[in-house]
Amino acid sequence: MLANIVIQFLNGLAGTSSLFLVAAGLSIIFGVSRIVNFAHGSLYMLGIYVAYSLMEVFGRGSILGFWTGVLLSAVIVGLIGVAIEVLVLRRIYRAPELFQLLATFALVLVIKDAALWIWGAEDLLGPRAPGLRGAVEIMGKRFPEYDLLLIVIGPAVLGLLWLLMNRTRWGTLVRAATQDREMVGALGVNQSALFTGVFFLGAFLAGLGGAIQIPREPAQLMLDITVISDAFVIVVVGGMGSIGGAFLAALLIAQAKALCIALGDVSFLGVTLSFTKFTLVVEFVIMAIVLVVRPWGLMGKAQAPQRGASMVEPALYPLGRTFWGITLGIVILLGLMPLGGDDYRLVLLIDVAVFALFAATLHFLMGPAGMVSFGHAAYFGLGCYGAALAMLKLNLPMEAALLAAPLAGGFGALVFGWFCVRLSGVYLAMLTLAFAQIAWSVTFQWDDFTGGSNGLVGLWPSEWLKDRTAFYFFTLVLCIGGVVLLWRIVHAPFGYALRAARDSVLRADAIGIDTRRIQWYGFVIAGIFAGLAGGLFAFSKGSISPEQMAVSRSVDGLVMVLLGGVQTLTGPVAGAAIFTWLQDTIARNTEYWRAILGLAILVIVLAFPQGVAGFAKDIATRLGWRKEALS
Repeated sequence: MLANIVIQFLNGLAGTSSLFLVAAGLSIIFGVSRIVNFAHGSLYMLGIYVAYSLMEVFGRGSILGFWTGVLLSAVIVGLIGVAIEVLVLRRIYRAPELFQLLATFALVLVIKDAALWIWGAEDLLGPRAPGLRGAVEIMGKRFPEYDLLLIVIGPAVLGLLWLLMNRTRWGTLVRAATQDREMVGALGVNQSALFTGVFFLGAFLAGLGGAIQIPREPAQLMLDITVISDAFVIVVVGGMGSIGGAFLAALLIAQAKALCIALGDVSFLGVTLSFTKFTLVVEFVIMAIVLVVRPWGLMGKAQAPQRGASMVEPALYPLGRTFWGITLGIVILLGLMPLGGDDYRLVLLIDVAVFALFAATLHFLMGPAGMVSFGHAAYFGLGCYGAALAMLKLNLPMEAALLAAPLAGGFGALVFGWFCVRLSGVYLAMLTLAFAQIAWSVTFQWDDFTGGSNGLVGLWPSEWLKDRTAFYFFTLVLCIGGVVLLWRIVHAPFGYALRAARDSVLRADAIGIDTRRIQWYGFVIAGIFAGLAGGLFAFSKGSISPEQMAVSRSVDGLVMVLLGGVQTLTGPVAGAAIFTWLQDTIARNTEYWRAILGLAILVIVLAFPQGVAGFAKDIATRLGWRKEALS
């Protein structure tokens, strides 16, 4: 047992190096540019793929070929990072931070399909490191020589980064920009060149982190999402902008995973605890604990309040007659859709209605409440499973089971939100992600109750709703009712209190508003309606799986809200319709649908930085319509 623990401890040290390299690059980029770069995991993935190809060219079996491939691949990925910064991100530095996040997500889609086109869908196994293919014996166990080298690489890179940041003028400028970008610009520093250099360094580290892993794992297309999730966790646990914190967090999380593997299944008082399964969620549990106890991370600094009087969002005007006239016309048009007799069109419209409600609940948190959530799919997924378990385990009819969906989503938001409202900004967003991943892990592994990775099947509507047209109208009524009710809450006294807490916590406290309690209630309201959307989705598909509360579903919700526009009430509805239609249409016509969808999102972000609905609102205002017409 002790030998296993020691070997896994060494494995954890080896894993720390690669995690640290990726997280350090992400932390440096965020510290200077304030961009939460979703595409950073894609750069790691490219590091492995490019290294694989270069080793094929220079010779898989030679030491020179192997290490040339590793270093050159990191340089190439660094140059790709420069191209991303110059061609895309430089154009939207003045756009809201969330739209920059959307642009980097679009790049994830483009890079994934580019890798699919160049290297194919099969996993690619790289060569073992020449000269380090053997193993040493430790306590009767064999440990790879290459992993011993990895143990050294992490601290070595940490030392080099410290020297770069503390002993060079460029490093001093980077640290200064991390503290105050505007002041650095006022002193005459070329910010464009500084940002480009930072992106090269961050991308170089991500590519190097991927390249050095090639003897340990294959190059495959799912690495981007897996790695960016780990990198986000490490950066937040260590403290945003802290390189030393990133190393400490990488070490802590790698060792926690290694310990879970070493312990395996442990029996205690007749109960078997599977620590191996806990590896899927241990890093998110650590992040949740750290953020609750020390909200700015292990080595980060407490952030000043994110909002002030000068950062108040534009007003959301009352919904006027023009708005309701347009809305009524759209509702009538939707009511006429079944006349065409196309069942597939009804299936797509049901999805649009469900995701419009889901996106509206996320917008309720992001817009009026000012709380960004990276884990909003938790409440959608809890609604799915709440309805499914009520029907399959309790044998309730569909109508009663559907009532369990908003209750499950609301209860999850009640518990998670109590912790989340104590944070703000990126830290709040990451804590929502942590709770969502914990919920996903439980659902994914609880085979006896939730069906595990296979999910649950047999979720069919009642007799009077089995006809597709009837279920379409049922879904349409509930989703439209939910969206309108959310709009009404936004313009009620509670909604004004939410916006007051968003714009200035100090002023809201001064006039007697309990900001945390108001934001907590906002979480619960959003969770209730997201749960309703999840329940409707479950009965529309007839089955569910843990995918409904995975990170990808949360990202879909973010994309819908940002495509439509955060500063308008109609934005999430328009964004959900556009995203669902684009995804369905493109996916049915090409294998490389992700790249086309990503390029479409990039065009929208660059052309309409306020979102589609926000752009339409501006046009309406210029034409002389009342401002509230398209709020």
